Amino acid sequence: MKKVSIIGLGWLGEATGLLLQKQGYLVLGSSTRSEKVELLREKGLDAVHFTLDPDPKGIDYQRLFDSEILVVTLPPRSRQGDGEAYLQQLASLRDLVANSAVKQVIFISSTGIYPNENKAVPYTEEEEISESTSSNAILYRAEALMGTSPTYDLTVLRMGGLMGEDRIPGTYFSRKEQVAGHTRVNFIHQEDAAGMISWVIGQGLWNQTFNGVAPKHPLRREVYQHNASALGIPLPASFQDAADEEVGRLISSEKIVSTGFTFEFPDPLTFSYVPRP
Repeated sequence: MKKVSIIGLGWLGEATGLLLQKQGYLVLGSSTRSEKVELLREKGLDAVHFTLDPDPKGIDYQRLFDSEILVVTLPPRSRQGDGEAYLQQLASLRDLVANSAVKQVIFISSTGIYPNENKAVPYTEEEEISESTSSNAILYRAEALMGTSPTYDLTVLRMGGLMGEDRIPGTYFSRKEQVAGHTRVNFIHQEDAAGMISWVIGQGLWNQTFNGVAPKHPLRREVYQHNASALGIPLPASFQDAADEEVGRLISSEKIVSTGFTFEFPDPLTFSYVPRP
């Protein structure tokens, strides 16, 4: 039974842990909140309290680094400020991994790393990116930092907009004026994001980079209108006007599909949700 550790049992990490456990992996994860650790254990997920401040702190967190495989999905709040604290956390984590039993690492990044420019064709993993051309220099530096250790194999998953459960596109923009609805989306459902992580582990797809986005890219306006109709969410009060040729930045998912991975939710217009009561 392979052991997998997950740094950050948040919205994506918890779903991934539950899926891997169901598939027969021995899973251990971490949370920065001690009260969340107890809740995770009640759900059947083994968890420990672990923080990077930027040096490691916690209780029994050394067990995280006894696994052969490590999934790094740090919560967004780790990227507050100018991002330097987040990079310091990753540097500390990298050093812990380098002196551990971990042999393979999956690092959850974002499609926000690509230049924020429209192209005639979708962005692929082969796109040449530099710190100056990336739309998020911190993400660029984070990927580079995690890739500097010779002690483990690294696969980077650049996730698009993570949706599903109570993360419903359009809720934030309800009744707002002049909402951008003319660009196409690069969303991925929570189940598919967790499924991609499991797929990479199961297929041994190491030392690669994959985009995590649903293959179809409807307009934002279409997604918001669909969710409003299906879930009773108020629409934006108005949408921005835009030139017909402006479709926004598109991200390709062809590389992960070419490995045999199948999306459960290939179209954001068919995503399932569990709205909060």
